Amino acid sequence: MGERVLAWLDERLGLTTIYSVVLDRKVPKVNWWYTLGSATLFVLLLQFLTGILLTVYYVPSPDHAYDSIQYIMNDVAFGWLIRGIHHWGASVMVVLVVLHMLRTFYLGAYKYPRELTWITGVLLLLATLGMGFTGYLLPWNQRAYWATTVGTSIAGTVPVVGPFILRVLRGGTELSAVTLTRFFAVHVWVLPALILLLVGVHLYLVIRIGISSIPTEED
Repeated sequence: MGERVLAWLDERLGLTTIYSVVLDRKVPKVNWWYTLGSATLFVLLLQFLTGILLTVYYVPSPDHAYDSIQYIMNDVAFGWLIRGIHHWGASVMVVLVVLHMLRTFYLGAYKYPRELTWITGVLLLLATLGMGFTGYLLPWNQRAYWATTVGTSIAGTVPVVGPFILRVLRGGTELSAVTLTRFFAVHVWVLPALILLLVGVHLYLVIRIGISSIPTEED
């Protein structure tokens, strides 16, 4: 019965073809440094899962944001664990992405024919940093408030467009409820959607072109 169902699905969805192309493809002889991309993807999925769970209780308003974090940490079952994984997972993901990019650059894997793979990787690095920056404000405590004040002020020093960037980030001249709501929206909607799109393109390019092998002395 099970084999008949799988055969029926395979005939309509091409599961065997998908498996052979995505999972059963040949890869060159590599080392553990080449697992950094997969490790980053695993942490990303973990961040999405814990982030979704946190939004069940988090309230993005200055009056309730801090209290909702305290409620998650102290009253929600395993809330402290979920927030801890999300908090430290953000730092781990930044480290993994940077190491992955350094490995790619050091081994010259950004060269032909993998230029677009490199470009999507750079965009994913920027999006990851953006996730860290927008997420830092959400607890709405003193450290988050003043760190975001400094961060947005730095962005405001860009020549010509600096004041405009500052107003866009803060939703005004000072940090306010609009800033918190704007950062929350970017953190849970805009950047995740962008990251999913870029990850899809990145993985397609990796499957389509393949990964580079470790350079030899002749290379």
